[in-house]
Amino acid sequence: MSHNTIVIVSDASIKNQVTTLIAHVHIHDSPVIKTIHHAINVMTTEAELFAIRCGINQVICVNNINVITDSIHTAKRIFNSSLHSYQIHVSSIFSQLREFFIKDCNNSIEFWDCPSSCKWTLHNTVDREMKKFDLVPNFPYKSS
Repeated sequence: MSHNTIVIVSDASIKNQVTTLIAHVHIHDSPVIKTIHHAINVMTTEAELFAIRCGINQVICVNNINVITDSIHTAKRIFNSSLHSYQIHVSSIFSQLREFFIKDCNNSIEFWDCPSSCKWTLHNTVDREMKKFDLVPNFPYKSS
């Protein structure tokens, strides 16, 4: 990995019907930005895409990006041009990536699969942070 590469480590999970998503942005193995969002009635796939979207949005000004996720099948949806329920995030990510590549055609973005079982330090930190959240909604809601 190049010294001028930005690393985005993302994760999402659902606990107590609350979806938590986290994206950490690292430069030289040091976290510089931590993004944490909570949502109700959101699927994990949508939350993973939103975490990737937030991470890319925050580092669009750099030249090289590595997105590390334990959900590579979700990241692949970004490049799936067929209709699916996550198109809003895909459209936003495409818009960001178009700007990224127009700025410099030598820019690069890579998506890496890092299952939680690998216990890689950067992903393990995000995974551990994800597990410590135990939010319970404080208002009644219904799903249909």
